[in-house]
Amino acid sequence: MRLTPDQIIAIRQTAHAVLGNDARVTLFGSRVDDEKKGGDIDLLFETDHLVGNRATTVGALYVALIRKLGDRKIDIILKDIATPAAPVLEVAKQTGIQL
Repeated sequence: MRLTPDQIIAIRQTAHAVLGNDARVTLFGSRVDDEKKGGDIDLLFETDHLVGNRATTVGALYVALIRKLGDRKIDIILKDIATPAAPVLEVAKQTGIQL
């Protein structure tokens, strides 16, 4: 996994601050592979609660992450209890690493 311990802590703190203490985060995509170089940070944020305004919530996650991690490419997927099943969610869960 190509994230530093400080980056992992920052991502977890952001998840808990925005979504609550029961939030889970999974890193997936190229950053999971230690052999690859570069790439964006692909994150799946999950909560068992209903998210009222998804766009605002994703924006809050993104802004908080940029402030903590610096200006970099971050892709965010948000899954709450109302999110329907989708192939990208299954791929993230099967190939990703929970932080």
